[in-house]
Formats: sequence, C-alpha cells, structure tokens
Amino acid sequence: MRHAQSVPPRLGVPDDDRRPLSALGLEQAEALVSRLVAYEPAAVLSSPQLRAVQTVRPAADALGLAVTTWPELREWESGLLPSADWESSYARSWARPDSAHGAGESLDALTVRAGKALARMAVEYPDATVLVGSHGTFLSRALIAAGHRADWESCRAMPMPAVYEVTR
Repeated sequence: MRHAQSVPPRLGVPDDDRRPLSALGLEQAEALVSRLVAYEPAAVLSSPQLRAVQTVRPAADALGLAVTTWPELREWESGLLPSADWESSYARSWARPDSAHGAGESLDALTVRAGKALARMAVEYPDATVLVGSHGTFLSRALIAAGHRADWESCRAMPMPAVYEVTR
C-alpha cells in the first residue's frame, strides 16, 4: 500500500527519510486498520521511511505483529530535489525510464529493485499474505514488475493512501 497523506517535502533540499504523516495521514492510517486486518497478514513489511512505517503501524499493532523494514521498499531514489515543477521532471523520467538524474536510480532500476523485493517476499512468506507499506512510484514500478500496467498518469493519480492487491 501507498502511505497515507504525509507532510509535504521541503522544496529545494533532499527529501527527509524522517518526513512524517500529516495529522490527516495519521487519521487515515487509523481508519485503515479494520480493512488491513481483514487480510489477516502473516507479516507487516515497510519501507524504512517514516511515513510508510507510520501508515502500517496501527494495523501491525492491532494484529500483534512487528513492522519489519526492508531498505528495498524505499521510494524511488530519483536524484531529483523536491521542486514546484516535480511533475514535469517525473513525466520526463517516465517517458525515458532507462535514464537517471545524477547519482539517482532510473525507473528501470527501480522496477528491478521492486521485482526483487516481490521475489524475496514470495520466498520468505510462501503462501502467506503480507502487508507492505511503501510509496507511490515504488508501487507503480512494483505493479509493472508483477506484470500489471502502470504509467505516469496512473502513478500521478494514485491517492494517499492507496491499497493494491498483488497475487502470484
């Protein structure tokens, strides 16, 4: 799932992994508990970025499960600084998914990373449901890695929070 509504990033500086959910996002995370608990997950995994952890923690607590963070579930390491025109930069990246910005990863590299994370889940949690907290671009590329269609428009339109079901 994509994290709930977060505090916006600060423009012009690298994004902060400790950027939290907003007050609305904390309410959204609590409101998701009954829906997420109904899946009866065997594990709760999350990006190590705070906003993703905060989104799945209430469900994990209700289930009596720990939130386990995996670095490979992080958001896209785009190499771009948050800016007012971020959408045009992202659109260009989606148009050329093999390109990277500076030391950032390409969207193709993110798709590979997401696919490896899905494969690791299948090995570590065979025949089990796993609740995963992550980020919009990561989830879009994970859907592609799983054989589903996703593009810039669907990524851009993804709400916070958003729940997707991916099955083998």
